[in-house]
Amino acid sequence: MKEVQKRYVCTECGHTESKWMGRCPECNSWNTFEEEIVSSPNKSKIGVSSPSLDNKVRKLSEIKSDDAIRLSTGFDELDRVLGGGVMLPSSVLIGGEPGIGKSTLMLEMLSFLSTANDVLYVSGEESPSQVKLRGERLGLNLTNISIFCDTRLEILEETIEKLQPKIIIVDSLQTLYSSSVASMQGSLNQIRTCCLMLSNIAKRSGSSIFFVAHVTKEGSIAGPKVVEHMVDTVLYFESAENGIRLLRAAKNRFGSVDEIGLFEMDDKGLHGLKDPCEVFLSSRSDDELPPGIAFTSIVEGSRAFVVEIQALVVPAKSGLQRIYSDKIDIARVSRIAAILERHTDLKLTDQDIYVNVAGGIRLNDVSIELPLALALYSSKINKSLPAKLVSFGELSLAGEVRNVPFLDRKHKAASDLGFELVVSPFAKGRKNSESFVSVKSIKSAVISAFGLKQ
Repeated sequence: MKEVQKRYVCTECGHTESKWMGRCPECNSWNTFEEEIVSSPNKSKIGVSSPSLDNKVRKLSEIKSDDAIRLSTGFDELDRVLGGGVMLPSSVLIGGEPGIGKSTLMLEMLSFLSTANDVLYVSGEESPSQVKLRGERLGLNLTNISIFCDTRLEILEETIEKLQPKIIIVDSLQTLYSSSVASMQGSLNQIRTCCLMLSNIAKRSGSSIFFVAHVTKEGSIAGPKVVEHMVDTVLYFESAENGIRLLRAAKNRFGSVDEIGLFEMDDKGLHGLKDPCEVFLSSRSDDELPPGIAFTSIVEGSRAFVVEIQALVVPAKSGLQRIYSDKIDIARVSRIAAILERHTDLKLTDQDIYVNVAGGIRLNDVSIELPLALALYSSKINKSLPAKLVSFGELSLAGEVRNVPFLDRKHKAASDLGFELVVSPFAKGRKNSESFVSVKSIKSAVISAFGLKQ
């Protein structure tokens, strides 16, 4: 008879302890330990390993490197985030909020790939009729899509070995169940075991498998962090304003993690957004901007586009400064406000600061610091920036405007949209002109942008 033991696993980092703890000693997260039942293996099975891709020891120089096989998903935006398309073999984990469109995106992708490849949709949350109705509503070709609604791991393994599909969708990872694991469906141990076994099977058969996963209220994929280490690619589906969906790669063994995919949802499903400026720039009838608006160029992977930063500075109701910002890190906004106060004599300690980004995209690029400072300055003095001005640059605590990567690409993205004046860090070989001003400090940037006297 198997001995049943318990252990506690941190859902953030996968660290295990023999007893429950309030705080994880590995990652210092609070209340992240969950109970897991562990069955000790039978003595007769000790030494028997799970199926692997290759159990032979060979010289690395003797390995033949086959040409990589990539398949287009039918979405330029998804192909961009994946690194050029679906790699065969590979395993992909995609997470997002309920109702954001994960299942829709996967079904649309299968409909495109099914014309030339055998595909399998494993549904653990919807019945076959529900999946069919959704596909018909989206106007998809469902003729060559096979569906399987049994999420028992052992039965699913047999089905995959028999059908040998090139693309497999598992919707969702939390519904998988293995009878060899002594814990309930959706537990940490079940998720780990099922993810590892199916990933190995897919790679051994030369297939690509997509795991759809739920997310926690904090936005991270539910389950232990070690699941992310078992797959080749981790994608996050996020919601922005105006119904826009953002697809980001948190991990990608076959491409860059800097790419971003932009989608819009309508009654016909998800569609790639080709022109981001339609969403991230507000349309205005006149050429005059309201105070507190600044434009900047950002680079996301292979694409550069212009976004609008909005700032509002008003007297603090409580007498103490409060900062409200969810699209730009609050610590960064606070630091930029302190730099402005120190180096431009702009008093902000008794002001409430509100910061937003048009379109709802979250900005992490250091080059947004200069336009953010100009937007705050504009709102505080109640004077608008020139409507055709774009700026970018990193700010040091000493008030210097530091150089940033991809300056040429940022300049080109702005000029293609009709921006006529660029304020950017000083660079060798660049001379000031009517359309370009290089600055070394935040004070000189303010003077150049607002035309103030020194």
